[in-house]
Amino acid sequence: MGTISGLPPATLQILAGHLAEIYSPDIARSVLPRLRSIIRAHRSRTPADHSAALSHKDVFLITYPDQIMQAGEPPLRTLHAFMRRRLSGLVGGVHILPFFPSSSDDGFSVIDYLQVDPRFGTWDDIVGIAEDFKLMLDGVINHASTQSAWYQGFLNGDAPYKDYFIIVDPEADLSGVVRPRALPLLTEAATPSGPQRVWTTFSPDQIDLNFANPDVLLQIIEVLLFYVVHGARVIRLDAIAYLWKEIGTDCIHLPQTHRIVKLLRAVFDAIAPGTLLISETNVPHADNTSYLGEGDEAHLVYQFPLPPLVLHTFLNQDATRLTEWARAVGPPPPGTAFFNFLASHDGIGLNAARGILDESELETLVARTQERGGGVSYRRAGADQPVPYELNVSYFDALTPAQEFEVDRRRAVNRFIAANAIMLSLRGVPGVYFHSLFGSRNDVAGAERTGSLRSINREKLSLGDLRRALSDRGSLRSQVFASFSRLLRLRRAHPAFSPFGSEQILDLGPHAFGVLRGAAEGASQWVCIHNVTGDDLQVDTGIPDHSGRAHLDILSQEPVNLSSVSLGPYQVRWVEVRQVRVST
Repeated sequence: MGTISGLPPATLQILAGHLAEIYSPDIARSVLPRLRSIIRAHRSRTPADHSAALSHKDVFLITYPDQIMQAGEPPLRTLHAFMRRRLSGLVGGVHILPFFPSSSDDGFSVIDYLQVDPRFGTWDDIVGIAEDFKLMLDGVINHASTQSAWYQGFLNGDAPYKDYFIIVDPEADLSGVVRPRALPLLTEAATPSGPQRVWTTFSPDQIDLNFANPDVLLQIIEVLLFYVVHGARVIRLDAIAYLWKEIGTDCIHLPQTHRIVKLLRAVFDAIAPGTLLISETNVPHADNTSYLGEGDEAHLVYQFPLPPLVLHTFLNQDATRLTEWARAVGPPPPGTAFFNFLASHDGIGLNAARGILDESELETLVARTQERGGGVSYRRAGADQPVPYELNVSYFDALTPAQEFEVDRRRAVNRFIAANAIMLSLRGVPGVYFHSLFGSRNDVAGAERTGSLRSINREKLSLGDLRRALSDRGSLRSQVFASFSRLLRLRRAHPAFSPFGSEQILDLGPHAFGVLRGAAEGASQWVCIHNVTGDDLQVDTGIPDHSGRAHLDILSQEPVNLSSVSLGPYQVRWVEVRQVRVST
């Protein structure tokens, strides 16, 4: 049997099967030829060398397109030049947050999916960055801006847009719908048939797309393939959990949503093998990892429990909860990985920590955040009272009592680096937010200016100011960057930190967090020990050692005895050992 449009029969069968499960066999038969045409149109334009295989060298910088600015130069070009000069050898990839024309939400209310906002640069700038760094782009596919041509066409009743969005009877029972916000779920729209209510999961400016209409699915597939043609090696599926709506359900993690992710995976495997999908679902761990499927959905999922658990660990100087959780996580399906992070453009999500931390522990995180100049965002689930959803604060300030910073900056820096070292030591692919790399603090003035709590962690920097700070060895930015850079450089040099390598969480007691990492192949292993307290500490790693010699801590260049490791306050030790196995 031959191929159609260059696709093997087995691939066509997979695509047809997914379409049939999302819609119906009859609809699948009519949609499949159109999907084949889309694949054929983009296939010849996909870069020939498209491998995005993950390794220990993969550390992703998370940044806004205009994160650093210089007068007279497009910010994307400024960012690219800065990364080449300062970050080569430290990160291998970059997640550039939405750079499309947008009407709100710092880029996530997209007006035109296929354009670069001229304020930031051009597609040539994006392609240039992709030539030097593995590029992750956002698929903001749950919703579109009220100013988009799609929504304006919907308001005018124009084809094909009249069915691109979801009209809901205001009397429908939506009490069970899970929300990431405390705003109204429905927003009034003036349509040719009169006032209607449309679905708005996130805000009145972000109108949810109607994936029950196959035209929407095909349109989005074309958008995502366009990104691949322009250099994207990783596609981030933003807010994917809320994609499909079904009245009478909670409208989160529905089977059709999972099928759409599987379909996208099959399309990318057919046209651009090696393109990776990462799902962004700030939900409890079991729901989050469900987007890995059996290795046939997303390639990566964000490790959402990690930021609040690490924060809890250092606020309480107790690693018990973190150690228990890490020991219980287990490996993801073969060929998939966790995306580990502590900070991002969003705040510190609390949702994934529920069930790991109790309510009193979560309330402590909220209280400490507010004490340190941060804020709290809330969500609503059905008719329930709003509950804390996200801590809006820079991760540095979340960890640092204000009075301490003034009297002992080095202590604050060491604590911050120790927290990030834990993230870097765990199995998975690390994501480092731009502001964490340079020790940014709360941008209170920015939050007041925009009226958005989230702006507190989204300050835009002058290239000149950043350069001056980095050249001053006494500045906070310089101290954090120097220490962070050392960790990143060492991590990327050792295959034991492969996202697919082995991992054993050590039991070092409440005051330290430890992990033994091993390469997928070979005898290289590293024991990573992190003092989570402000006191001196002595720990026994439990790793058998019959060599009679000390091992070398690559950070301090000091000899270490594995049965009696001494650590200063918030000290990190990464020690190479010959291959061993620790009893659990």
